[in-house]
Amino acid sequence: MDLIYALDIIGTFAFAISGALVASAKKYDLFGVIIIAFVTAVGGGMIRDVLINYHPINWIGDLNYIWTILVAVLVVFLFKKKIAPLSKTMFLFDTIGIAVFTMLGTEKGLNFGLHPFIAAIMGVVSAVFGGVLRDVLTQQTPLIFKKEIYALACFIGAFVFLVLYQIDAPHYIQYLGTIITVITIRLIAVKYKLELPKID
Repeated sequence: MDLIYALDIIGTFAFAISGALVASAKKYDLFGVIIIAFVTAVGGGMIRDVLINYHPINWIGDLNYIWTILVAVLVVFLFKKKIAPLSKTMFLFDTIGIAVFTMLGTEKGLNFGLHPFIAAIMGVVSAVFGGVLRDVLTQQTPLIFKKEIYALACFIGAFVFLVLYQIDAPHYIQYLGTIITVITIRLIAVKYKLELPKID
């Protein structure tokens, strides 16, 4: 298992946990929890792959993504009461998910021959649109449309990846730099309630 694949599975697991927690809080039945976990985990990557015409879409070509999602749902089912407070746990797994998928989506865009700016957009799509689908399906306003900085953290993380990629930094530096950037910005934004300006 190479590093990219391992990170993809970690990101899938993290997003599936966040989706399952939201669905569980909404009192959905087991099937509903699995569906929300699924769209949260693979929705962004699926939209990215459709946009760039990449086939097979990851979860269709590799059943390990499905098994990862089912394991995440099982973890929530068995250990929800033992996990830290729900809101903090959801935030943690959601933040890990967007950080990992920003990096993966940006790199995939570059490998597909896209312009670096478009590759960065693909990184953001990978990171946030699973959460958008989760929030829409659970009748919540998507995080990218409100509250603290969210998608912007992914854009900055993607930019960091592009810079490290252009200077030919070691792969693990590219990955760590991107992931740490996104997580740090999200933590600071939430702690200090930082928001983008609104149009009145």
